[in-house]
Amino acid sequence: MKKNIIFIALLSFISVFTYAQDEATENKEVKDYPVSATFESGSLIDAQTVVIPDKKTLEMVIQHKFGTIENGHSNLWGLYGSSNIRIGLNYVPCKNVQIGAGITKRYMASDVNLKWTVLQQTRKNTIPVSVALYGNIGFDGRSIDAFESGMVREAYSGPTYHYRFTDRMSYFSQIIVARKFNDWFSLQAAASFTHYNAVPELYDHDKVGVHFNGRIKVTPQGSLIFNYDQPLKIKKISENREWTNPPRPNIAFGYEISTGTHAFQIYMASTTSILPQENMMWNRNEFNKKGLALGFVITRLWAY
Repeated sequence: MKKNIIFIALLSFISVFTYAQDEATENKEVKDYPVSATFESGSLIDAQTVVIPDKKTLEMVIQHKFGTIENGHSNLWGLYGSSNIRIGLNYVPCKNVQIGAGITKRYMASDVNLKWTVLQQTRKNTIPVSVALYGNIGFDGRSIDAFESGMVREAYSGPTYHYRFTDRMSYFSQIIVARKFNDWFSLQAAASFTHYNAVPELYDHDKVGVHFNGRIKVTPQGSLIFNYDQPLKIKKISENREWTNPPRPNIAFGYEISTGTHAFQIYMASTTSILPQENMMWNRNEFNKKGLALGFVITRLWAY
């Protein structure tokens, strides 16, 4: 009798243990994890992506644009033309939040920036897209006499006043929505708002834009990449009666090579600016041999 009781108890224990294991397996399978590597880097040509490295990661970003190719072999298709360079550092103090700063050769502009990934796409599509917010503040570092002899007009017909530090400031904010459709194709769309505290006469202080960029993976480490920035003409926010010298869209395409800690992108773009607010407000280049310029981006990660 005792043997039967022991046998029944042992059988019951095995049944309960097996059931618990099955429950744990089912619960583990139900849990939905974020997708990995929507993009290989937090930067895609001139654009930001929804990607933020792991917590306590330091990232160096080197962005370089040569001159336009319009002069051909006389300056080696812009390689010995007027170049523009930005060097920046980004740090991830906590999960999904990145802070950064950089300095750009053109206008000796310095910038501070913040990016926050609000939502992350999951593998089972519980969350179908990733959403990030990005913003920066730029500071024009040129000499005071570069700004219309140090004077600024309050409005088109208003009084002038001496140039102030706040007149050097510009702002760019953006909401980015991205989706990784499969292992080889990712796409982003974004909307942005740009503001300059001081602009020349007949120019607007504000600009709204839309952006599209993506990646097509062709090898385990290589991808085709593209970027499109379109400033919008919105009469309601314009301060001028007529459109004068409206900014042109930035169109870029290139190739990316990436490893676990590095990404290298080489591309052609129809702008020589690097800061996004400059692209949206001041780009006058056309997508032809007079406006195209060669550029590259290098990112390097250090995890702690």
